[in-house]
Amino acid sequence: MVTRTETQYLRTAQVARLLHVSPKTISRWAKEQKLPYVMTLGGHRRFPAEAIADIVSKLSSGGPQALEDSLPINDGASPGEEHS
Repeated sequence: MVTRTETQYLRTAQVARLLHVSPKTISRWAKEQKLPYVMTLGGHRRFPAEAIADIVSKLSSGGPQALEDSLPINDGASPGEEHS
């Protein structure tokens, strides 16, 4: 039997709260391909919760200096990829 797990996604405002930055910063980072995301059919960005949790974890253990090192360069999900 094949078990399918659903990927959980976060909205821009949720990611902004987790990373202690503004939603505009999250949008800019996504546009610059510093954060992985998928685009909904309605044109909204959704961020994979697991990838964001990894970034938060790295930041909490490494302090402010770790920010640039923690932001991945689009790890496989192409920007604008549609997700329902």
